[in-house]
Amino acid sequence: MATKIKRIGILTAGGDSPGLNAAIRGVGKAALGSYGIETVGFRDGFRGLVENRRLDLDRTALSGILTVGGTILGTSRDKPHRMEIDGKTRDMTGAIKDNLKKWGIDCVVCLGGGGTQKSALRLSKGGINVITLPKTIDNDVAMTDQTFGYATALDIATEAIDRLHSTAHSHHRIIVVEIMGHRAGWLTLGAGLAGGADVVLIPEIPYDVEKISEAIGQRSKRGSNFSIVAVAEGAMSRDDARVFDSAEKKLERAKSLNEKIEAKHAIAALEVRHQDNTLRLAHQLEGLTHLESRVTILGHVQRGGTPSAADRILATRLGTACADLIAKEQFGVMVAARGESAVPVPLDQVAGKRKSVPRDHPWIDAARRLGTCLGD
Repeated sequence: MATKIKRIGILTAGGDSPGLNAAIRGVGKAALGSYGIETVGFRDGFRGLVENRRLDLDRTALSGILTVGGTILGTSRDKPHRMEIDGKTRDMTGAIKDNLKKWGIDCVVCLGGGGTQKSALRLSKGGINVITLPKTIDNDVAMTDQTFGYATALDIATEAIDRLHSTAHSHHRIIVVEIMGHRAGWLTLGAGLAGGADVVLIPEIPYDVEKISEAIGQRSKRGSNFSIVAVAEGAMSRDDARVFDSAEKKLERAKSLNEKIEAKHAIAALEVRHQDNTLRLAHQLEGLTHLESRVTILGHVQRGGTPSAADRILATRLGTACADLIAKEQFGVMVAARGESAVPVPLDQVAGKRKSVPRDHPWIDAARRLGTCLGD
């Protein structure tokens, strides 16, 4: 297939995630092998576009990276429209557009999660040809069945719960394990279900600590002298959820700049307080149940290491489909996973949206039928 596209750029933005290198390889090898399109990598996210930090992604550079964790390009959370340059916050969209023209880059492929989708949409509106791929262990990017990185993180979190069972049983303890996922419960729900957690707490279902204590007490009466509590980092009690919802609604209603700043500061303060939520929950449960509790926070270990086979396949599928869309000059879209297919979705249908766990999701129903406590 003949194409007018000669050279593309690719970057990884936001948090690192298993499968990034597999996606870079998929885009680069398919673009070069099928269409003769050169691929240039930009280091450390959008900042590399501004500071001209790039490397050629030829066949040699793309060789041997399929199984490597992290990203060979590096990443950052810089936003192109609000970037710190010489101590000042600036909109670098125009500078990026000029640089791409100077370097002969016809399209930029951005690999990232929700924030990256929003940044890519801004670049697209600024006249830059952009395509994105959905990456995050949280699995919360809208309009795609799954994001690459999620399957590997799910395996890691499940294995951690498996290992915690034996120590919880041996010491007759409550083990509270905090799992990533930001404001979505996919990772905690999946790992809790697969790992046989007794309590699973996700952001989509605010919890009542008394209900959790009651469920653990019922287990003790049945002769089970330990419990595994899987809690998402974004899970909240009913009272905290009401406060957060009120603050976010206040931000939505804010009209003046001062009102918006005030609302954002209030939300930021709540988020800082929430950082210790898992520890507070463990102390509450210890006091209510009179069982010793221990906290395990998996943290960034969920992002690291070799990507699973499922993530390698997904990243490769989306990456090669991305090369096809570039050759067709179909820009301003995210390459989404739909069943075994990959489809383009306009960025304005993705950016600013979060895919949360529906209350009627089959995994929720399965957990309830197993007798798993969801905190409500």
